[in-house]
Amino acid sequence: MVISVYVDGSGGENSGYGYFVKETGESFYEKKPNITNNQAEYMAIIAALKKFLNSNEEITIFSDSKNTVSQLNHEFAINNEQLRVLAREAWNIIGKFPNLTLTWVPRKENLAGKMLGS
Repeated sequence: MVISVYVDGSGGENSGYGYFVKETGESFYEKKPNITNNQAEYMAIIAALKKFLNSNEEITIFSDSKNTVSQLNHEFAINNEQLRVLAREAWNIIGKFPNLTLTWVPRKENLAGKMLGS
């Protein structure tokens, strides 16, 4: 079974991040004040990775942040040190997955964005 995890994050004063698991309907959201949109997107992906760390299922993580997906897939450079730290954390966890895909989706198709109300 493929598990589809949709992640989303938003920055600013009312910032936070979370994910939605399509197959189970499970969701997670955490408020995290005063982070940037990019930091929130990374934190959402890291939270989802940690959730499924010991799973042998095939996992696909969907994000509407083309920048974050491209950076984690080694297609774009990361020029911000705070994001580099988050990317390293994500890569350390990603390396433990036998079957993981990180995919960009348009915002209107991001189920987490709908669920998280962004």
